[in-house]
Amino acid sequence: MGQQHRRTGGAVVTAAAVGLMAVATGCSGGGAVADDRRAEDAVDAVRKSADALVRAGTSKARTSMEMASGGTRVTIRGKGSYDFGRQVGRFVVVLPKDPAGAEERRPITELMASGALYMKNRGAGVPADKWVRIDTTTLRDGNLVTGGATDPLAAAELLRGVSKASYVGETTVAGVAVRHYRGIADLPRAAKAASEGQRRALGAAAKGFSKDEVPFEAYLDEQGRLRKLRQQFSVANAEVASTTLLFDFGVRVDVRLPASEDIFAGKIAEK
Repeated sequence: MGQQHRRTGGAVVTAAAVGLMAVATGCSGGGAVADDRRAEDAVDAVRKSADALVRAGTSKARTSMEMASGGTRVTIRGKGSYDFGRQVGRFVVVLPKDPAGAEERRPITELMASGALYMKNRGAGVPADKWVRIDTTTLRDGNLVTGGATDPLAAAELLRGVSKASYVGETTVAGVAVRHYRGIADLPRAAKAASEGQRRALGAAAKGFSKDEVPFEAYLDEQGRLRKLRQQFSVANAEVASTTLLFDFGVRVDVRLPASEDIFAGKIAEK
């Protein structure tokens, strides 16, 4: 928030009036300074949440992604675990049923790694026992949207680019006491401030999204760790709301990236 000092216009006709104005201005200024300090504290707390996750080491996660375009709304859900130190995670993503009435699609297994996304059961002509590898630094969204489950660390690193934030109040998430913050993150700023493993992917997102500003709702626990994060992305003609829930910090996470012979090298059929 910018300062909100307000000054009264008009002619000053008496010394008494000058005194009253000084008192009024002093009171208003004090409130504005306090508001600024609270805003700065909120921005600082949210920006540091990615570092708090790295200190925590690992966690389980649930994700949901709601996409709205042309009057159609779909929701993609995922669950898995993530190692914030190694910047790797494993998720199972469930796609919504085909609107044409076809059988439910098989869940997609996703491995997230610094600069890469691996997908199994991808379909589109890919053998069931093969993985598809996608370079996330070439994606228009840096894998904030493409995989159907936002990379938890990428989502947290985006908060390094917070341009404004406010403290909403205390609440609970899954029975855990948290502090609720609301604000706007700036993609180009986040890309510059991101860790080495996420910088190029967020840089791609900064160029690919139709809006640089990403509204968010963040919920931090006593250790400053994200427990819940909701972000709103603008992609082409669609609006995407991504929600990530983090819990069971310190859980064991075993992610083994596919060997080169297990990665599909053929052409992926167009859907």
